[in-house]
Amino acid sequence: MALSMSDDLPVVYVVDDDPSVRTALERLFTSVRLAVEAFNSAREFLEHERNDTPGCLVLDVRLPGLSGLDLQTELAKTDADLPIVFITGHGDIPMSVRAMKAGAADFLPKPFKNQDLLDAVGKAIDRHRKTRRDRVEHRKIQRRVELLTEREREVLVFVVAGLMNKQIAGRLGVTVATVKVHRGRAMQKMQVDSLAELVRMAERAGIS
Repeated sequence: MALSMSDDLPVVYVVDDDPSVRTALERLFTSVRLAVEAFNSAREFLEHERNDTPGCLVLDVRLPGLSGLDLQTELAKTDADLPIVFITGHGDIPMSVRAMKAGAADFLPKPFKNQDLLDAVGKAIDRHRKTRRDRVEHRKIQRRVELLTEREREVLVFVVAGLMNKQIAGRLGVTVATVKVHRGRAMQKMQVDSLAELVRMAERAGIS
């Protein structure tokens, strides 16, 4: 069941086969102005088309059919960025370790305090926001890298490695002036104002 709320609000997806738990969690999250979409099974959640908004998944471990841990595995193949907060009345240490190693944001045994769950969900949503921002920024950087010519990229690789203009010129068999021209064009295309910024951006793009 989806609650009609602003698309700008973070979304908490709840997957639990207990109707009373789903209702209680919907009330809890909407009370702090979070949009909620609740499902009674992992399969129902997987078949639902999700909005491209920040959010997290509050997931019961034990579910009929596909378990919570199985759903975590499935999501890792398609939507690994969505943080998961596990809740369970039947948890054990190996289960929680497995979930956390697979990237879960938190693992809360029932009964839990509402504030503990809200804190865990808040942290998970913040994490998702950062992940989304980083992904957008990485795409921007990659598009800038694609504008570089082969020679500009070669110069950039040597700059990241810490070589001076004279050393780069020697490696490439060109003049120092030519290296400066290529480096300047690379800085322009990468939209940076300093050599330090150029190096940081190149490293974020995986250039080494």
